[in-house]
Amino acid sequence: MVRALPLAAMGVALMLTPAAGVAKKKDRDKDGAAAQTPYPSTYRPYPGRPTALVGGTVFDGRGQRIENGTVLLKDGKVEAVGGADLAVPEGYDRIDARGKFVTPGVIDIHSHLGDYPSPSVEANSDGNEATAPTTPDVWAEHSVWPQDPGFSRALMNGGVTTLEILPGSANLMGGRAITVKNVPSLTVQGMKFPGAPYALKMACGENPKRVYGEKGQKPSTRMGNFAVNRQTWIDARAYMDGDHAQRDLGKETLEGVLKGEILVQNHCYRADEMALVMDMAKEFGYKVTAFHHAVEAYKIADLLKANDVCAAIWADWYGFKMEAHDGIPENAALLQQAGACVVIHSDSEDGIQRLNQAAASARAAGRRIGIEIADEAVIPWFTYNAAKAMGIGDKTGSLEPGKMGDAVLWNGNPLSVYSRPEKVWVDGAMLYDADDPKRRPVSDFELGLPGEGDVK
Repeated sequence: MVRALPLAAMGVALMLTPAAGVAKKKDRDKDGAAAQTPYPSTYRPYPGRPTALVGGTVFDGRGQRIENGTVLLKDGKVEAVGGADLAVPEGYDRIDARGKFVTPGVIDIHSHLGDYPSPSVEANSDGNEATAPTTPDVWAEHSVWPQDPGFSRALMNGGVTTLEILPGSANLMGGRAITVKNVPSLTVQGMKFPGAPYALKMACGENPKRVYGEKGQKPSTRMGNFAVNRQTWIDARAYMDGDHAQRDLGKETLEGVLKGEILVQNHCYRADEMALVMDMAKEFGYKVTAFHHAVEAYKIADLLKANDVCAAIWADWYGFKMEAHDGIPENAALLQQAGACVVIHSDSEDGIQRLNQAAASARAAGRRIGIEIADEAVIPWFTYNAAKAMGIGDKTGSLEPGKMGDAVLWNGNPLSVYSRPEKVWVDGAMLYDADDPKRRPVSDFELGLPGEGDVK
């Protein structure tokens, strides 16, 4: 049974929307991405109060550090950020942040919460439509289960306020990803980040060639991977240029990529493959926004910087398969030193709760080889850089006036293993407070479940 009362009491608005009609080529040209959004966001921010976080160390997510800083949140937005001389208007809830730290909300660019197995729900595995090498017609949002307990744990333990949920990497083209706000909701549309662009999940290397090679079909090699990709882009270009009334869901997604309306998030490990994919993108006129996992990104940091492609990476996952063999813990530091865009991601229901610690670990690996990176330069790895690579950097990811009021008050330096979120705001609403049992969101699914020591 779904318990809707706690959500309704906090002001969640749920709406039903009519399905979109058939869109001909001229309609798509005229309306662009709007014609391809039959499942619009119904997200409405939870109600919040004007809030002032006063006296803490503020990391703004854009490389700035403010000691004895003040952050004002009002009407769901960041109202102002400044030093001790920033006045706090009347009517604001004043929170003493002395000895503590304030950052933007944490953002995970690579998550499978809601569509992969979680520790609580092993049967919930809906992330890979592994029935054809390319499945750009599927959308991750149609698999996402909003009651996944991982969402609340990511909020409370990791300060995660926004995340991108991707299809898996079994296919060369796995389908559309969805960006969500990390809030309790009865529907995925109630979590859907308003105005965030869709992304196409693509994958290189071992996964697709293994999955389909074992089925005795193409691709079974890396050259097969590229051949299938290229032919699919050729077919998509023909669809985009043709005049037809019959819709093709997969080609609609690819058309959106070719028009620049849908981003590309590309699972890829090896440096040589990332370089080839960037060449393929130029051949067909699209852009890779970020390479995910990218354990060999350090080898082509100059190419990534020149092509404005982010590397969304782990701190220290490597060596677990051949294409991950040449990963190194210094990857992030070397990328940062070269001026490339660094994002720390999770790809894990556990790792999403510790992205700050992963970033600190990656910074420490760089320090061991003589690369010094200031705290304030590391914070963007799990805030603004992720938002930029998800196409929402103008809306969130940093503490700048006018942006969404997504913020975390940490009880210590977030780059310390001893620190954790004390309070978390999403669009100016405090959704988690470690000192208030009533502000510790728990999935309805877990209510009433037997405890660890109970009889099963």
